[in-house]
Amino acid sequence: MSATLLLSSCSSFDVQTLVKKTNGDVPQFTQAHLQLLTRSQQSSNFYTKANELLAQSAERGLSQNDAVHIALINSPALQALLARHAANGAIAAQGAEIVNPLLTLENIRRGDASDLSRMISFSLIDLLSLPLRQNLAQSKISEVQLKMSIDVVDRVTQVRKAWVDAVAAKQILIYANQVNDVAQASAALAQKMRDAGNFSQLQAARQRAFYSDAFTQLKTAQQSEVSSREHLIRLLGLTEEQKPMLHLPGRLPDLPATLIDVEKIKDAANAERLDIRLAKNRLEYAARQQGLTTLTSWTDVQIGIARETGSQVDNPDIGTNQKKDGTIKRSTQISFSLPIFNQGQMQRDAMNAATRAASDELENTMRNAASTLHETYSSYASSYDIARHYHTDILALHEQILRENQLRYNGMLASVFDLLADAREQIHGVTAAIRAEQVFWLADASLQAEVIGVPKFVNDRTSGNKDD
Repeated sequence: MSATLLLSSCSSFDVQTLVKKTNGDVPQFTQAHLQLLTRSQQSSNFYTKANELLAQSAERGLSQNDAVHIALINSPALQALLARHAANGAIAAQGAEIVNPLLTLENIRRGDASDLSRMISFSLIDLLSLPLRQNLAQSKISEVQLKMSIDVVDRVTQVRKAWVDAVAAKQILIYANQVNDVAQASAALAQKMRDAGNFSQLQAARQRAFYSDAFTQLKTAQQSEVSSREHLIRLLGLTEEQKPMLHLPGRLPDLPATLIDVEKIKDAANAERLDIRLAKNRLEYAARQQGLTTLTSWTDVQIGIARETGSQVDNPDIGTNQKKDGTIKRSTQISFSLPIFNQGQMQRDAMNAATRAASDELENTMRNAASTLHETYSSYASSYDIARHYHTDILALHEQILRENQLRYNGMLASVFDLLADAREQIHGVTAAIRAEQVFWLADASLQAEVIGVPKFVNDRTSGNKDD
């Protein structure tokens, strides 16, 4: 009985342990808010917490960190992702359990007599390989946990980028409206002057063309704002009741004063990266699987313990008042498959190749880590320089041109159309600066994911894609 209890308790799995491990691995992404919620939790306290965060956004706009917090506790898609990993973890843990013994019952009748045979059999190879299968199961559970961390980082990065896109789209829409108003006023004034005979047909047509272009850009900005906002809503998992509660800031955050130190970035390309840890874990699993295959590919050995009981019967040769007692026989059986037709060589060759592939994949991941990190940091630094250049140089030049033309207008050396054109160009410059900031904050989100070990080609797979 004690042996049975020992074997039945040799493996265990707790999904909350995986979730806690992910919170510990990537605290800068989850802030310890990641949880696999029950149905009642989703409809009670966590739903209420999401509503509180949304209600606070009415005053100051929803921050990026609050958006991530809401996604972690409110998004059904994220909860489905965690549940799938929980299922994979449970399946992995199942591999460490002993296969149930086989009970065989046989009833043999000889005339009026009968014999009942009971035999319990189990795989000896299965029992002997238990420690190795437990190690395999633990490696598989570790792989599930690392995949969960990578998927959570990827999901959080998507939320961060969607927040940047939505805020930038809202900010650009404000200036697109201003450009449209300026162009509309310019076109109306030009038409009045054309009617009065003070403007040529060509000059009036140019102003109408400016207005048509501004109107097209306005409609494009409106659609972009709606699309970006709805994409963020989907990632946050907002219900129809929650959607009106979402309020975004009027502008993107200010650029940081300095860039992240490149030396600190270089230190991130080490064995603590999630992708490298996952590749190492897969190599370890393949090596252990190869050892188990070497043991099990040759044959299988079954051990059986039988008990046979004979029934009590009347024996007319002895006398009607005498009976022959039933007999009990005990026996042990052993059976094994003969490796005649299949000696398991293909299985062993397959596992050798799988181990070699896992080893090469680890080497490839380690070699690529520094390269992808360098590429992502270069994009981050370049986008910072461009955004900073817009703010310190280009916008300042547009303001200087507008002031100079204002002086020329006061001296009757420039027309009102010159002023309107300069105002329009200045607003276009502001819009370009916003887009440059947007590119920088998207690069910043990619860099944070890259540092933890979610490569750029993973967390950029949904860039510009509004579908989930």
